[in-house]
Amino acid sequence: MGTPRSSSQAIDGDFVRRWIRDVAGEMSANRDYLTQLDAAIGDADHGINMDRGFSAVVTDLAVAEDLGPGATLTRAGSTLVNRVGGAAGPLFGTWFRDAGASLGYGPDADAEDLLGALRAGLEGIQRLGAAVEGDKTIVDAFVPALAAFEKTLRNGGALAVAAAEAASAAHDGARATVPMQARKGRASYLGPRSVGHQDPGATSAAMVFAALARTAAGPA
Repeated sequence: MGTPRSSSQAIDGDFVRRWIRDVAGEMSANRDYLTQLDAAIGDADHGINMDRGFSAVVTDLAVAEDLGPGATLTRAGSTLVNRVGGAAGPLFGTWFRDAGASLGYGPDADAEDLLGALRAGLEGIQRLGAAVEGDKTIVDAFVPALAAFEKTLRNGGALAVAAAEAASAAHDGARATVPMQARKGRASYLGPRSVGHQDPGATSAAMVFAALARTAAGPA
């Protein structure tokens, strides 16, 4: 017997576009911060690339307002792959693109559908980067966020509550990368010198979940 769906809030194309616009604003506001994080253990371009990529996504989606949530995420992912440099483009692009493919081409979805989409996005990231928790990557924010989202839904929580719990878990997951030694990506080349720095990819992932929480909460 399946678990009852816990939220009837519709997730349509407009919801996804508002989410992505919020992400773009977050990346723009934190461009220098993300670049500083990346300067310590990477190529010092993460903030620049994320800002540029999500700005391009917003511009592209402005002429695609008739798309449903799945198609919107898929299109956003493709733009990120093409416009974001470094490892972030393929990783974040795969996240959005695989999440969109999971949602399909219907006009709307619900919280359970979004859970499946987020799970597909995580699987895509791990398939591409072969990272697990503890490797000091985007996965360290994504895994706890997904677990919190699912736990809240299973306990009967609404979409807004699940998204807020996911955002909090993602933030904590990103902070937890500070004492880790990187085992994947550019930062892994530093060995023990990567310890003591927060991973920029995990930080960006936490920002994406924070934007999802604000979008799900609706207007203040």
